[in-house]
Amino acid sequence: MRIGLFVTCLVDAMRPSIGFASVSLLEAAGCEVTIPDTQTCCGQPGFNSGDRPSGIQLGLAFLRDFEGFDAIVAPSGSCIGMIHDYPTLFKDDLALQARLNVLTAKCYELTDFLVNHAPKPLSPGRLSMTVSYHDSCTGLRQLEIKSQPRFLLQQTQGVELREMKDAEICCGFGGSFSIKLGDIATQMADKKCAHALETGCDAIVGGDLGCLLNIEGRLRRRGDPHTQVKHVAELLAESLVNPQLEKS
Repeated sequence: MRIGLFVTCLVDAMRPSIGFASVSLLEAAGCEVTIPDTQTCCGQPGFNSGDRPSGIQLGLAFLRDFEGFDAIVAPSGSCIGMIHDYPTLFKDDLALQARLNVLTAKCYELTDFLVNHAPKPLSPGRLSMTVSYHDSCTGLRQLEIKSQPRFLLQQTQGVELREMKDAEICCGFGGSFSIKLGDIATQMADKKCAHALETGCDAIVGGDLGCLLNIEGRLRRRGDPHTQVKHVAELLAESLVNPQLEKS
């Protein structure tokens, strides 16, 4: 199965390790992974701020880069949510809209693909860690990403999942929301950090880097240098290569 990996611009710029982890997981699940080198942003930042022309331009670029793959996967529910909205940008061009409908129907968030669509199940890894999972807004509400990452974490030997209070509540990032309404966003991030820390977890885990950067930034400003903040792909990939596996 030929997979086109949409790395996302935030992962590319801020934490490429998530992209490498995604490749490792997809290959372990029986996929042939290609990363088109001309890919760029999904267009969500500009589009959500009212810049519809940039959304149209980037939608066309995405079609150009990914139309030939069996499936397209991204380690971000937020970006996949924007991609699923591409056909609505081309209501005046029915032929183009039809092509985008075919394309977006085979675009998946990473954990959903691994659980429900990969050629073979991901073999459980092993990693000694307690984690608490934060549900990102778009992944949860638009794509129904909730059980998938938890399933993958819970099948990982040695990982204990401790649910935080209000795991489904926004962390306060919300793209430009955190800039335009900074005071409210800070209060939301503080609540998220407090609820996660109440679990006593070693790491806060999520599926969207925007949320994770927001949470980690707030943790460090609150004086916590120890609690890890990881993308679920990083943790799962680490569990697959952990030396403890050789002892099992």
